[in-house]
Amino acid sequence: MTVTTQPLALRVDVPIACFRKSRAREYAETYPVPPPSTIYGMLLSLVGEMNRHKHCGVKLAISLLSKPQQSTVIRTFRRFKKKEIHDPTNARPDYQELLTNIQFVVCIDAGEDTAQPTLPERLRDALTNPSTVRRFGGLCLGESRDLINSVSIVRDKDKNNPLQWLEQNEDGLLTLPYWVDHIGSKGTRWRRYHLMQPSKEWQPSQQSWTTIQSA
Repeated sequence: MTVTTQPLALRVDVPIACFRKSRAREYAETYPVPPPSTIYGMLLSLVGEMNRHKHCGVKLAISLLSKPQQSTVIRTFRRFKKKEIHDPTNARPDYQELLTNIQFVVCIDAGEDTAQPTLPERLRDALTNPSTVRRFGGLCLGESRDLINSVSIVRDKDKNNPLQWLEQNEDGLLTLPYWVDHIGSKGTRWRRYHLMQPSKEWQPSQQSWTTIQSA
């Protein structure tokens, strides 16, 4: 299906977050950019949709507006080794990487989203008529503590800053999930990406688009 010439573009600002690498264990490394699967989950949360299969077929294009700063902290992680939830062996300190000052743009195209209304239509309505949305909890990107500061529709007057598009590339150094199997890893889907050099090109290329599919 041909990509719509004018998809919905949203600017997202997040003060602090960790996009934990799927294969990270004791040392919780972070991806340098939010994966498509994480952003898709955030968009569903924004419109109050709990069925993540609802808008499969939608297309996302992601670009960074800033280079997030990376730091490392030590925090308590919980791993349930004992049935008793308060057993001290279930908690231990480990290192975690964090990103701060995360600013990015995500373009959303209906693509093969057959739901009515489509996800871009629901997002536009949610941001222009927020009283129509029924949802719960804070809007996060990644962990529940990583609250989003703001989400806004990009206007023409906003298109002054350079962007770093995330493009699909078979030789790219970033392997990111676009669909996550929360029960095991067998159903998780991946693609390889490359972060382009900053430019003022606000129109996503064909390589920038990722279709969200469960299989």
